[in-house]
Amino acid sequence: MLKHGLIYIFLLVLAGCAQVPDSQKDERDPLQNINRPIYDFNMDVLDTYILRPAAVGYITVTPVPVRQSLVHFTNNISAPVDMINAGLQGKPGNASVSLARFLVNSTVGIFGLFDVASSLGLEHVDEDFGQTLGVWGAGDGAYLMLPAMGPSTARNLTGDVVDNFVLPEIALTTPQTILVFALKAVEARASLIAQEGLLNDSLDPYLFIKDIYFQRQLYELYDGNPPIKEEPDDFDEDFLESL
Repeated sequence: MLKHGLIYIFLLVLAGCAQVPDSQKDERDPLQNINRPIYDFNMDVLDTYILRPAAVGYITVTPVPVRQSLVHFTNNISAPVDMINAGLQGKPGNASVSLARFLVNSTVGIFGLFDVASSLGLEHVDEDFGQTLGVWGAGDGAYLMLPAMGPSTARNLTGDVVDNFVLPEIALTTPQTILVFALKAVEARASLIAQEGLLNDSLDPYLFIKDIYFQRQLYELYDGNPPIKEEPDDFDEDFLESL
């Protein structure tokens, strides 16, 4: 399967090397002629034959309380990373909350299986090094569609690499790291099953995924309060009403 998959994606990339039509060009996505074939590979091969069946099976055999505990556990492992990045972003309040969450959930919450911290008003705030680079002024860079991993950007890919070398991930053995990654991937895919209709109904699923990704990144970068674009001064409201 892996060998055939690599051949398939290689052929798709070759097929996608043609010039992108002007109507589809996007300055955020200069590698679109490569990204689209990789997206097709992810959806037509990896998702169809591996990830989605695994997610469906996971939902079928795993009780909701157990799924919630696994999500809490993986979130707790990442809490020190959230704390460090919050500090680097100049958010001492969020850093303190992440530290408190880790201490409470690792002890009273039994290694993070139960989110006791949230019941105490310590809500989870996701902070990663990609966001940190954004706060420091780094742009998104090129949009990337990664095999098996999905959408990213040059900035966020760099951030992911850095985060994976920060405790506690570095304290885990290789099998444990793979297990945590697999749990996150399957749970993330399972959470998307209810929204599959939106993707299937979109005129261009690739563009739909890209736009949603950038909206989410902007939302997270500004902690849920992205800047509102102002309309130009010469905007003609009468023209809009006439359409």
